Amino acid sequence: MHALVVIAHPEPGSLSAGIAAQVAAGVRDAPGGHTVELADLAAEGFDPRFTAADLAVHRRRAAPPADVAAEQARLDRADALVLVYPVYWWSMPALLKGWIDRVFSNGWALEYAPDAPLVKKLGRLRVHLVAVAGADARTYARHGYFGAMKTQIDHGIFDYCGARAETSELLLDSETGDAAAGLETAHALGRRLFAASSRREAA
Repeated sequence: MHALVVIAHPEPGSLSAGIAAQVAAGVRDAPGGHTVELADLAAEGFDPRFTAADLAVHRRRAAPPADVAAEQARLDRADALVLVYPVYWWSMPALLKGWIDRVFSNGWALEYAPDAPLVKKLGRLRVHLVAVAGADARTYARHGYFGAMKTQIDHGIFDYCGARAETSELLLDSETGDAAAGLETAHALGRRLFAASSRREAA
């Protein structure tokens, strides 16, 4: 099986980048011969701006532009999508949100029209979210931030397209805590990404 790991962080040496690399390594190290592609949106120069051209795609008046079509092809090859991102203002960075805005387009991720029922088209895709947070667990619990993020991202984005948000990891205290623990968690996530599928195939 094949995983697409997407990272949205401006620094190649960031903890987020290290975590994404460890997820990818875990996928490769797991039994079963699984494959993985790492997509670094900042390094690749993806343009997250949702423009009039993207609105035309949404309205089904134009085909997706080349950069969007390339990202959709990456996702079409994947059985699982892993998003690794730092928490900015209690959500994902604008780069990653813009990637979703543009790539998860009408006609590809879903079929939407005002006079027809919504059709969710990504039922085959499993999604795993790894958010790297600077705050501690008490802050998230006190303000309900983690629940709000799950509602906005897990449900509001992926459920709406039919994709299954199977795990949501929140790696806390990233600026003051033990980075090694986060890297170990990321590697373990990669190793078990396709474990259930491998067990079903062996049965």
